[in-house]
Amino acid sequence: MAASANIVILGAGVAGLTTALLLSRRGNHNITIIAKHMPGDYDIEYTSPWAGANFMPFSAGGSRAASWDAVTFKELWRLAERVPEAGIHVQDAVIYTREKDSTSSEFFNDLLLRSPWFKDLVPDFQVIPQTELPPGVAHGTRWKSVCINAPVYLSYLASQCLKAGITIRRGNVKHISEAASLHSSGQPADIVVNCTGLGAHKLGGVSDKAVYPARGQIVLVRNTAPAMYTTSGTDDGDEDVMYIMMRAAGGGTVLGGSYQKGNWESQPDMNLAQRIMRRAIEWCPELVKAGQGVEGLDVVRHGVGLRPVRTGGPRVEREVIGGLKVVHNYGAGGFGYQASYGMSEETVKLVEDSLGIQARL
Repeated sequence: MAASANIVILGAGVAGLTTALLLSRRGNHNITIIAKHMPGDYDIEYTSPWAGANFMPFSAGGSRAASWDAVTFKELWRLAERVPEAGIHVQDAVIYTREKDSTSSEFFNDLLLRSPWFKDLVPDFQVIPQTELPPGVAHGTRWKSVCINAPVYLSYLASQCLKAGITIRRGNVKHISEAASLHSSGQPADIVVNCTGLGAHKLGGVSDKAVYPARGQIVLVRNTAPAMYTTSGTDDGDEDVMYIMMRAAGGGTVLGGSYQKGNWESQPDMNLAQRIMRRAIEWCPELVKAGQGVEGLDVVRHGVGLRPVRTGGPRVEREVIGGLKVVHNYGAGGFGYQASYGMSEETVKLVEDSLGIQARL
């Protein structure tokens, strides 16, 4: 019989749900997810529903993050091809590096390179011929990628967890030690997995002040785009970014955005929204009918999400806090979805190490 344990997972975002699902496949574990916010909720504290989300790796080749991305892409591609209810579809990704921008951006890393590490991972990678580039663009690349309807995908993950016998409960945990007594069996948890994202900043027993928000603002529209687009910069300041992605399953098209470090503001800035919409039409005129400007966009909503960034990178490691075995999985910032399976697989291995369970081959 496979080894089993009572496990509590804190957080029902993409990290918590993916980790729970993978753990359920590794042994006869009794798993309980405890979270303040659940799929279907829209709250500034709950980052996952606000994400685009897509696979557009800005990790550096050879890095830990790149290995997480590579693992995750294979699973997201499988879901896009074989599991329509997951809310993932295939789209072309188009990356433009403007002549006026540096290709050594800390944020973009390898994404802007003509020959990035992932060129042999994704299908149909190509450098765009110079004759096909818009004015002012030094070079560009195109390849097949995936785009995720985040709310649909979160609900899909939750349904798969329930199907696997995982218990999902609401709870507002102030100190990580409380989680050990919240297991659905009524017995103390053998281990707690901390997938609280930005919540790790103030969670008692963790209080990781290296975690901070990078505020992202988007405009969700009903208009359709022929591909996903990202540019190396904008003319509107370092905190403004440009990206376009059309979500699967009727999820609309996400226009972005911003990357505002340390900004906790939950309400949309309508001046920023105007810049976002204007930039999107400049780079993808197909969003609206010929001759139309911003007024041609059919807006569903304006949204704000706080990416859980961590100085020094994501925290995927084990720890003992007051005698309680803990494994952390948080701090992915803007790449939580595209690294989710890789990070969760590493988390599962750390859980098994902490419990003294020999990993199955």
